[in-house]
Amino acid sequence: MTAVRLYFNNIWLALSTIVIGMKITWKHLFVKSVTTQYPDQKLKMPERARNRLYVNIDDCIGCDQCAMACPVDCISIETIKSTPDQDLGTTSTGQKKRLHVSRFDIDIAKCCYCGLCVPPCPTECIVMTDVYEFSEFDRQNLIYNFSVMTPQDIEQARAKLKKAEEEAAAKKAAAAAAAAAAKAAAPAPAPATEKPASSPQSQQPGTPSPDASGQPGKS
Repeated sequence: MTAVRLYFNNIWLALSTIVIGMKITWKHLFVKSVTTQYPDQKLKMPERARNRLYVNIDDCIGCDQCAMACPVDCISIETIKSTPDQDLGTTSTGQKKRLHVSRFDIDIAKCCYCGLCVPPCPTECIVMTDVYEFSEFDRQNLIYNFSVMTPQDIEQARAKLKKAEEEAAAKKAAAAAAAAAAKAAAPAPAPATEKPASSPQSQQPGTPSPDASGQPGKS
């Protein structure tokens, strides 16, 4: 009896699902179709659409957080440390910039549009836009370069950093040499003199010495 009931339940389930599917089909069968005439007409993208990445390089501090969060390694960042006499300014969020961003490349051909690179950015300089029309015939054109430093600027920044590091190393070596010289010129401390140990049988002046019998000697 159970097998018969299961048999008819399966038949009912099959028929009901067919009716549900056909209901949706018949509903759209009598509705006028609307064709969007792309590219003359374009649908409005959702507010949180994830498409091409954009970087506001003026706000980038070279922290490399976005590159570390990227699961496909499509972001490449290189930085050069600034010297103490350089003022790179601040970001729009008030953070002081201490690094030259000599390279900030995004290979959008590798990007999987996950959006994981956006939240870690402390200055919110990298965002996902609603731009989706960026096809190219050459894959090299899909590598976007956001750094504004020229090769001459990069060479100058590296040379200035190298000079500053050499000067700092020379000052450190000179200070260490001066400290060593001062330590060598300082007089050696005098060795501590040990007091002679007093004999337990030492006698006080004017005290008669005992004789062999242990009695004090007679004068």
